Amino acid sequence: MKSLILPLIILMNLVLSCTQPTGLTPIRAVIELDIGESEEITLNNGEKVRLTLMEIEVDLDSLRNAIRSVNVKVSVDGEEVCLGSGNYHLPVEVGNIQIDCPVVKNYYTNSNSDRWGLTKDARFRLWPKGSSYMDPGTFVYPVKQKWFASMSQSGNEPPYVDWGEDPASKEIYYHSGHDFGGAEGMDEIVSATDGLVISALGDTLEGYDDFPGDIRTDVVWILTNLGWYIRYSHLDSTDAAIRTGASVRMGQRIGFMGKQGGSGGWVHLHFELKTRETASGNWGTEDAYAYLWESYVNQYDPTVIAVARPHHLLWTGQQTILDGGKSKSYAGDIVSYEWAFSDGTNAEGAIQERSYTMPGEYSEVLKVTDSKGNVDYDFTVVQVYDRDNPDQTIPVVQAAYHPSLDIKPDDPVTFLVRTFNTEVGSEIWDFGDGSPQVSVRSETPDRQNYTEGKFAETVHSFAEPGDYIVKVERLDEAGIRANAHLHVVVND
Repeated sequence: MKSLILPLIILMNLVLSCTQPTGLTPIRAVIELDIGESEEITLNNGEKVRLTLMEIEVDLDSLRNAIRSVNVKVSVDGEEVCLGSGNYHLPVEVGNIQIDCPVVKNYYTNSNSDRWGLTKDARFRLWPKGSSYMDPGTFVYPVKQKWFASMSQSGNEPPYVDWGEDPASKEIYYHSGHDFGGAEGMDEIVSATDGLVISALGDTLEGYDDFPGDIRTDVVWILTNLGWYIRYSHLDSTDAAIRTGASVRMGQRIGFMGKQGGSGGWVHLHFELKTRETASGNWGTEDAYAYLWESYVNQYDPTVIAVARPHHLLWTGQQTILDGGKSKSYAGDIVSYEWAFSDGTNAEGAIQERSYTMPGEYSEVLKVTDSKGNVDYDFTVVQVYDRDNPDQTIPVVQAAYHPSLDIKPDDPVTFLVRTFNTEVGSEIWDFGDGSPQVSVRSETPDRQNYTEGKFAETVHSFAEPGDYIVKVERLDEAGIRANAHLHVVVND
């Protein structure tokens, strides 16, 4: 019997060692500073840099008193630079570093919870100049989907997709993690990293009691080689191989996108990185946007990416600034920013000032062109409430399509839509190719049972290659309009 026990123990230890993530060190260095504080930081490559936090300015809306944008002024070895905070901002290159500011303490003023574990006025991440954000070959894009294929919610952006923002609600959920909108049961989710499944289908691995978030049947938690936890939420289904204690490989299927759990009723993947590498030692969100951007660029090699996000929240008659300046070309310089607005007007230039006389949900189209003639499109959502009738809701449309990658002429593409806050009317699709419009009717979401009900589906094919701007809209009982756009690329 003893001769059998010893090999069995050796075999069990070997299996356990194979399932435990191997240790890696993040490339980025992290520092928290108070305003006026200066500190020398050692980078991943051993170089040192002195960082000083000089000033923080925040822009608040007049509806919820929510932070909409942040301007953080820092000095890097004496060179001053301004940074945004979350909200689709990539790291900025200055001196011998790349730097971003994931969060500032101002968000604590009216946040409904602490998702950052921040102890000082601002947190910064620093990478050596020219380095990747993540070790090459260790992180992939977690959705088999085109970049910005649907609506999204990124770090620090107040959620707005589903029932819309409520002007009366003054406690803000500044979004943690990154939400990818998509097609229910169709868009495949894969593991961004190698790792160990800590929780799946509501079950948690024994010995992992200190946990950074929800344990639900629609959520998978994976411990990565960096010691970070990754959350994949709202799954429509989970792959049979994804069970607690299982090792996963980068790119392995986790499941399919859905609207289960606390989704609010819109189909999306909530993707979030959690770490204890905070000054407080508490769990904090590691903003994922830069890592997602880098992994997408590495895998799909886009020549140019248009960025018109985040969304906007306004009163009628109030002005806002639309900004396409976060767009980026990898083939040349961006030479043109063209906006097509919901009222039929057009404008040129990255920065545009707009106001709206009627309540509703507007989707404004940005087209960027680089010096090599490459083109991309993105959309920013503007939700407008009636200043004279602040309790009036507006309809909110979520649209998606599948597949969004490698579409060829005559390929069938499924378009899906759901409208919130109204029980009348139908959604009208315009596919942007001169074909007749199509009318569908999605099931009305129920606030108490928002995971129930289906998105309305229709299938369309495009006869020719090209860039198509697809539009869908719906009117509510008061005649208030909501619309959304999708950018469909059909290849030769």
